[in-house]
Order: sequence, then structure tokens, then C-alpha cells
Amino acid sequence: MNKRLGYGHNGNMRRAQAAGSLSRVVATAVLIAILAPVSYAGAAPKDSSVTIDFWCSSNPQEIKWAKAVVGEWNRARKDIIVNLQPLPASRSTEEALLAAIAAKTTPDVCANIYPGVVTQFVAAGGLYRMDRLSDFIPFMEERLPQDIMEQHRSPDGHFYQVPWKGNPIMLAYNAKMLKEAGVDPASLRTYSGFLKAAEKLTLDRDGDGRIDQWMIYLNIEPIWWQRFFDFYTLYIAASGGRTLIEGNKAAFNNKAGVAAMGFLAELFKGGYAPRSTFPGDVFLQEKIATYITGPFAIPFWESMKPKGFEYDFVPVPVPDFYSGKEVWTYSDPKNIGIFQTCKHPEEAWEFVKFMLSEKNDAMFLAMTSQMPYRKNLDEIEDFSSIAKKQPHLAKFMVQSRHTQGADNVRPLVEIYDAIAEEYQYCAVLGKETPEEAMEIAEERVNEILSY
Repeated sequence: MNKRLGYGHNGNMRRAQAAGSLSRVVATAVLIAILAPVSYAGAAPKDSSVTIDFWCSSNPQEIKWAKAVVGEWNRARKDIIVNLQPLPASRSTEEALLAAIAAKTTPDVCANIYPGVVTQFVAAGGLYRMDRLSDFIPFMEERLPQDIMEQHRSPDGHFYQVPWKGNPIMLAYNAKMLKEAGVDPASLRTYSGFLKAAEKLTLDRDGDGRIDQWMIYLNIEPIWWQRFFDFYTLYIAASGGRTLIEGNKAAFNNKAGVAAMGFLAELFKGGYAPRSTFPGDVFLQEKIATYITGPFAIPFWESMKPKGFEYDFVPVPVPDFYSGKEVWTYSDPKNIGIFQTCKHPEEAWEFVKFMLSEKNDAMFLAMTSQMPYRKNLDEIEDFSSIAKKQPHLAKFMVQSRHTQGADNVRPLVEIYDAIAEEYQYCAVLGKETPEEAMEIAEERVNEILSY
């Protein structure tokens, strides 16, 4: 029995929270249905035979890329006109899409779908089954490594998403800070090496008696999706690429899970990570020496970095007992989906294949610094030439060979809520041991999976 939470009460509380979340989604659906979004491509001509509505991410670089792709398509294909718009404003892409599914206002195509919620979208009747398309499997098998393909197969054996991009999460470091402290970036590979470096890089710079430079910044809020970028990334690395769920049971209460949570707890306990938040980008402000992030940070940092600011990337740390040659990491994937409301799925698929051409993938990499899923990305000439112009990308391209997504299970948000709560109690507040946190989280996740 869960010692801390009072398990029966907690289960009722979770169900009440879920009901509240559903109410918020329905309310958002009404707003999305009422507010007519702006289309960048304009309305389709009256004599066009087919119109496809395409939602892209609201990320500025991705909007620029999508405009270029849609513009070229519409110039070449007068028979299938694509109307482009960014995703409607919401607290998250997942909430916006669930709201649109509920209101039956989904687009034909969306290129910002998180794989972890696909099972929920399918259960809600939202997504078109992609393997109904005769050339879907051969097209994707030519493009993707087999393990990436299988990561995105749904529990019923079918495909409801197009694997598109995966951004390997790595450890960014301030090169000047490490050099001044006499820290070799290679020493950050292990937990012990990282903690030893943290002793040198956490300090009082202005002499007022308070720490004002830390080794790392970690989000302290118990928000489910934030755990992808601390505990889950570290767990994947510590376990050699495993996910949290196996055989519909929690599989993280093990040596790797305890080590990952323990490492996070040590960072807060030692004062190497602040128990506070800051406005702005703390990495560019040089308040922290390292930061866990993906290649999507590069365009912003390059445009906003102060003069003389230098940074680089290494794989995330692993426990000292880890014996693997390669370090695995979280892929932060986003995929493409065709929705059930689409009246012309074959035509929508033609546009999706055009989006995924080698030329458009290369343009996507160049514009956004994000990694499209492709076999041996770093060995394709167009992509390696881009990496020469943007040197930081080369490490991410190599790291992309060893990435893992999240479990494709329906109660994903509830599962990560459970992880987030134990992260806060154990790592941030220090009220539990890592062993206790993993035991409680395991019990809660197994109950969630049993519903």
C-alpha cells in the first residue's frame, strides 16, 4: 500500500482531475470551433478539385519551412491545393488536437503530433489508419531504420502516424565556464564525474555569500511533460534504451530508475541545481554551466547569444555502473497524422510524401536544426554538408542513431503525472529516498494501467 498518498483517495482524486481535464478540453473545443484560424496559403480556387488543410507547429522556424514547402507544392499541383495554418493557440499541442477531435474540426494533416498520445487520439476516433494506404509500408521502410518504424506501431499492430522527426536530447555546456574551472567535457559522461565538476562550477561569483552560478538548471515544477527532459532522458541513458512500460506493467523500478532519480536528488541536495525559476534563458545569461536540451535550441541560441559566448554538446551522463559503449537518449519525437475527418486521404498522403522528400528534409534541417528520421542521416551528402555549415548538428546526427521515444499507451499523461510527483517529492524536496520514490511510482503506474 502506498504509505504517503492514501491510495484509494488518490485514485478518486485522479479520476476527478481527469474529468476536469476533459471539461477543459471540451471548452477549448468550443473555442476552436468558433474561432476561424488564419490560413497562410489562402482559400483554394473554386475550380480546384481537392483542398487539404494542413496544420504545422507554431515554432517560427517550422512555420517558415512549412510556408516554403506548401508554396512549392501549390505552384506545382493545381489539382490538390494545400491551405497552411499554425496550430491554434493552446496550453499544448495535445490539448489543441484533442479539442479539435472532440469538435470534429481537425485538419486533414498535422505535422506536430506527439507519438505518446496517438493511442488516445485513436481511441477518440481521431486518426486515419495509415497502413490502409497501399504504399505506406514500403515508403516508410525505405526511409526509416526498422527500430524507429517499430517504435511507432500502435498496440493493435497498425500505424496511425507517420514517423517524421526525432530530436536527440543531449547535454549543452558553456565552454568558457568549463575551461576556467579546469573541467574536461569528457568527464561529464558519468554521474560521479558530473558531480565532481559540479563542485567546481557551482559558486558565488559576486562574493555576496549567495550562490549565483550553478552546474545545471532543472525544472522544479511537477509538470508531466517536463519529465521527458530530466528523469526520462536519464532513465533511457541509464538503462541502455529501455522505456518505462513493458508488458503493460511499470518496468522502471530497477537499478537504472533508482540511479537516475538518485542522481537528480544529488544535484538538488548539493545545491548544484537551483530550487527556483528564473526569467529568460539562464544558459545564455551564464547562470548555469550545463543544460539538458535538443538541437531545437540552436537557432535561438545562435540568434540571441552574447558576444564571445561559446557552447557545445556531449551525451547526457550515465551511472558509473553503465557498461554500454553508446549512450542512448530520448528522441523527443513529433510525427505527422492524417485525421479521420479528411475527405481525401489519398491526396493528403501525396502531400505528406512530398513533405518527406530528401530535399524538404534537408531544408527542414537547415532551417530548424531539427532531425528528420532517416537511415544513416549523417552519411547522406546533403545533410552532412549542412552539418559542416552548422557544426553543432553533427553530434546530434550521430546521436540520432541511439534514441528512444515514449511508450505508446493511452494513459501516458497520468503515468508521467505520477513520475512528476515523485520527482518533486524525492529530487526537488528531498522527502523520499530514490528507492521509495520508484516503489511509489511503480505502484501508482500499475494501478493506472489496470483501469
